[in-house]
Amino acid sequence: MFDVSDEYARARPVAPPARTAAFQVRGRFLTVLTLRIDSGIADDRFHAQLEEQLGRTPQFFSGAPVVLDLAQAPETADLDRIRALLDKLRQQGLQVFGVQNGDGFDPAALRDLGLIAVNTGRDAPLPRRSGPAQPAAPARPAETKVIRSPVRSGQMIVAEQGDLTVIGSVASGAELIAAGNIHVYGTLRGRAMAGCHGNENAHIFCQSLDAELVAIAGLYQTSESLDDAARQRCTHIYLENEKLRMEVIA
Repeated sequence: MFDVSDEYARARPVAPPARTAAFQVRGRFLTVLTLRIDSGIADDRFHAQLEEQLGRTPQFFSGAPVVLDLAQAPETADLDRIRALLDKLRQQGLQVFGVQNGDGFDPAALRDLGLIAVNTGRDAPLPRRSGPAQPAAPARPAETKVIRSPVRSGQMIVAEQGDLTVIGSVASGAELIAAGNIHVYGTLRGRAMAGCHGNENAHIFCQSLDAELVAIAGLYQTSESLDDAARQRCTHIYLENEKLRMEVIA
């Protein structure tokens, strides 16, 4: 007896197995520290002050990636000096991976030192279009990201464009990052970094300040250096003359 269904099954082409991607490319915010040398050269005074800072806040620097900024230290932009500086910094546990404002370094020589040149992104002008000018697209209003629950230790909450509001407390070990302002309607015990794209007009507000770190546009203070008058108080934090100010609200 001839079974048509069996014959059809044998003749039907077999579909190839489904392919799944072996990798994904994603953007992610990371806390990268910039170590700017303001003394012109990394001398004994520089190393003494850095050692003191590392002793006060070891948890802040532990495992954090570091970029060397040589804008104020052109004398240090020498391979032999950089090599000696790297040896000392890495012995202290700093994970230095890049150099900023180090004009003239050979990329191959930097690679030999385990470094890359970090581009600040402000060197090239915007391209000009030929022809009549096009009307500018309307600016999109910055969105506020609202978290309606406490932020647990180990969580990182990021508002890439606007403000970040947390209705609840922020535990020690948690991290808040916002392009704009940060509002915490509860106790702030973790880290809060406002103005992450360089907005010096950003602010941080919290009902009770007990933070491990607060920062605006990259300028920060750790728990050891917070104003005593602001601890466990409703506080407004802002930037003035390149210094963090803490104003008790109530």
